[in-house]
Amino acid sequence: MSAALQPGAIADASPAQTRRTVWSAVLLLAAVLFAGGMIRTVFSPLQEAAKLDLRLSDFAISLVQGLATGAPVALVSIPLAWVIDHGRRVRLLVCLFAVCVIGTVWTGFATGLVSLFLARMLSALGAGCALPVIISLVADLCAPDRRGRAMVVLGLGTYAGAAAAFVLAGLLLTALAQHPIAAMAPWRATHLLLGVAGTLLLFPLFFLREPPRHEVEQQTTALGPTLRALWAKRAFLLPLFAGQIGVSMADTAAGIWATPVLIRSYHLQPAAFAGWVGAILFVAGVLGSVLGGFGADLGQKTGRRGGLLFGAVVATALGIPTALFPVMPSIAGFQLMFFFLLLAGTITSMVASTTVAVLIPNEERGACMAAFTVISAIIGASLAPTIVTLGSAALGGERHLPTSLAATGLVTGVISLAGYAVAMRNTPKSATEWR
Repeated sequence: MSAALQPGAIADASPAQTRRTVWSAVLLLAAVLFAGGMIRTVFSPLQEAAKLDLRLSDFAISLVQGLATGAPVALVSIPLAWVIDHGRRVRLLVCLFAVCVIGTVWTGFATGLVSLFLARMLSALGAGCALPVIISLVADLCAPDRRGRAMVVLGLGTYAGAAAAFVLAGLLLTALAQHPIAAMAPWRATHLLLGVAGTLLLFPLFFLREPPRHEVEQQTTALGPTLRALWAKRAFLLPLFAGQIGVSMADTAAGIWATPVLIRSYHLQPAAFAGWVGAILFVAGVLGSVLGGFGADLGQKTGRRGGLLFGAVVATALGIPTALFPVMPSIAGFQLMFFFLLLAGTITSMVASTTVAVLIPNEERGACMAAFTVISAIIGASLAPTIVTLGSAALGGERHLPTSLAATGLVTGVISLAGYAVAMRNTPKSATEWR
């Protein structure tokens, strides 16, 4: 991390400077996102095997999948935002991805809850914090009129990585059960192989050059005035955050507990559902991003107050009943409802991100997103999985996991809808109203 803070990392450049898009670097960074998404997600289809091997409870798994992945991201988000704005981003990215790889390999050798918790913490920290670093790098590697296309490439890398995690886990579980590596359990060997593959991807990152920063208007590092400016917008931002956190909780809980529900309630094994779950993750992510982007643009063109968020309100309302996916009587019903739940969540996330990009001034945008990341990591990622297990315990035990998961999705969906509706009502017609 200290290497990333060396002086001279910020190189100013004129906004009018003509520059070409370095697509080779963009593709490399997309590959890093692909690997990070796969490493961060691969434990989900393997968690039931790890639970049995390590003799853990659902509550223990919820801590590994929740607190271990959300807490470290929340702790470093704000200082990380400062490093991204003022430090050497390429060196920071190398450090983060190395931490991710170390955590992945360590997961394969975990001996109990504590070591598994710490290993997953490292994996989530590296993979989760790499995204804002990469977005910042790509913005300076691309000409302004090519940034939208570059973001699409990054998005494809992220969604493809999460989808590939399920597909690869299903294939490797079957292959490694027949051809084990050094008598390791298949879920352990899968993490070991992913760690080795991630190590190979580290090498080209050492040859990536730090790009000069462009469109730099001021170099102020004061955080206080920015936070005060954001607090002045609390009537809009707080309900917006509540809406997105509700969506984050529902999607996080669904992604984590879908595998145990499929194994316990529908009596399927990962090899049987990994392919179509991966396809659902990928299609819902890509299609949701496209629909969310177009929806935000159409809403903005109406010129009505809150038009930007209209798509988020509609998607959230339609997505509430899809939280019933874990209690569907057939696997076809599970598939359909699960797909539309993730689709609605992606649409609302895209609309919310576009709203922040349009309405929040540039000098406040980074702090705004960092604040949201902290809140989302603490409440959404950290608490959502555990809330489901506490609910099932209150209902009578782990066999009630599907009912608790459905109830959690319904409640968070209603909270999200209320938040977006209030934010829509309090939305300014344009960013100039803030002044």
